Formats: sequence, structure tokens, C-alpha cells
Amino acid sequence: MTDRAQISCRNLWKIFGDSPRDFLERHSYSPTDADFKAEGYIGAVRDVSFDVFPGEILVIMGLSGSGKSTLIRAITRLNDPTAGEILLDGADLLKTTSAELIDLRRHKMGMVFQHFGLLPHRNVLENVAFPLEVRGSSLIEREARAREMLKLVGLEGRETYFPRELSGGQQQRVGIARSLAVGPDIWFLDEPFSALDPLIRREMQDEFLRLQRMLKKTIVFITHDFDEAVRLADRIGIMKDGRLVQLANPEVMISHPADDYVREFAKNAPRDKIISVGSIMSVGDGKSIDITVSEHDKIGHVAAMVLASDQNIGVTNAEGAVIGVVTRQAMIAALFPESRS
Repeated sequence: MTDRAQISCRNLWKIFGDSPRDFLERHSYSPTDADFKAEGYIGAVRDVSFDVFPGEILVIMGLSGSGKSTLIRAITRLNDPTAGEILLDGADLLKTTSAELIDLRRHKMGMVFQHFGLLPHRNVLENVAFPLEVRGSSLIEREARAREMLKLVGLEGRETYFPRELSGGQQQRVGIARSLAVGPDIWFLDEPFSALDPLIRREMQDEFLRLQRMLKKTIVFITHDFDEAVRLADRIGIMKDGRLVQLANPEVMISHPADDYVREFAKNAPRDKIISVGSIMSVGDGKSIDITVSEHDKIGHVAAMVLASDQNIGVTNAEGAVIGVVTRQAMIAALFPESRS
């Protein structure tokens, strides 16, 4: 990832009601919950700001009604925001014309939603080729590209099947292939796997990660499942009542939740696979240290060693220098935070 954001959202609002912009201005862009209730407005997205960097997977999550899907629709201008700024590669997306926006969606953005939206009267190849048909590509060009995408998602040989002849997981693979056919720089996915059974969902997560390793897209991914977010995300944003409560990498979010709402999401996360030794170590000088582990080791990898040792374990950096120690007490607290008194 580079330091320059590919997507920047600044003070984004999406309010539903009769005159949402007037409502926001009347309250100096700081309406309270009481204001919304008294005047019958719904604040679906409230003053949200964040960046997404090239090649990053940013997962936005929250409970139903938290505003996560409304946020992604505002970013893509499927629903225009009430106020705020959206920059795409530095250009103000809210100032684009309808024609420019259509062009961006056809060439720069890929979108995948929970409901596959496949055309039932078209076969798999035709479904994947459809956005290229809309773009005006020739039959030879779009079919060649569609075959390439189907091979990429593991559906080679099923080009002539119709959607009804495919499993749910296969249908979602078609949807993914279709969204990739236009070669988008940015990929928006709104709960793409939530309609799938757990086993197929896990397989699709693996497939998604495989594709990302190959394609290195900039991705905004919506989910309500914290386990899915932890598996996929470089960073996670958690929303509540239209606001972005916390934005952090999974380790920071689990180790330092912003509030009880985030803590509740994170309480069942596999801490042993997420938290690194470096985040729980104490600063030390390395004297009388016989056993060491890397600061980048996950605590689950070294827990047995630390818990069995009658001495502190040294923690080393990438150069092999001891930069701290990890104690049994710190390990127990990290693995079982509920055990803290």
C-alpha cells in the first residue's frame, strides 16, 4: 500500500427525510438523536470520514441498521450522500456528471452484492460478458475476457450452464467473475457471502483471498460477521447508528476496543491467531534471557512455551535484538481477558 489514499471520505452524511440538507444545515451539521427523532429524519450515515489505500481490504461491519450498506451505496453514488466529500484518486466524485459516473462504473468500479443478480435467461458465459456488452465491446473480445474470468474463479467448463443449474457458491463465483470482467481498480462487495451456508462461505472467503493475492485490488467489503472481517481485512471499521465507532487493524481492535459495542463484537475472536507477541510484551533490556520469540509471532504459536516457562521470555525484533520480555501473566491476560480482576 502507498501513503496516498485511493478513496477518501470526508464528513459524509446520508439522511432520509423530506428535506435532509435543510435539516442538516439548520442544526449546523451537528444534529442530535433528539433532533432526528423530533423531526422524523433518519441519520443512516453520520459524519463519517476514512481513507482506503491502494491494495487494501477495508472491511466495514456492524449490526443490521448500523448504516454499513448505506455507506457503500453513498460512496458508489447508488444513493447520493446528503453532504460531505468523496475523493476517488483525488477527484471529487460528487462533482462528476451522470455520464462520467457511468463511465467510472463501467471501467473503474466492480460491485458484488449479497443477491447474485444473475440473468436467468443467459448462460454463465453471457452473464459474465454482460457488462462488457453494455460497454460496447465486440463479441469476440467480451467472450474471450469472460472465459478468462471464469477460469480465474474456477468455473472453466461451465460456460454453457444457466444460473439455475449452479449451486449458490458457483452462482456467487459467476457474480465475482462478472464484476472483474471490466478490470476494475476498486472493488465494492456488500455482504457477498452471507446467503451461503457456512462451508461454502468459508470456501468463498479462501477464493476471495486467493484472488486478492493475484489481483491486488483496492477493496471495500461489507459484512456483519466479525470472524469474516478478521479473516479478510487489513483494517476493520465498525459502525453503529450511522457513525464509524472505530477503524483499526484487527489486532488493535481486539486488543484495544474503543467501547463496549466494539468489545462485544470482538469477544469471541480467535485472539491466539490475531494478537502478536509484540503487542503484549513489556520493555526489557534482555539481561539473563535464554529463550526468545519474535515480536511478530502470534501468541497462540508461543503460548505453550511461555506458560510452561518459569522465567520471562525475550522478544526479538527483525534484526534479532532483544527489545522486551513476555511474561506468563501477560500471556494469560491476552488469551483470557475475562480473567482479569
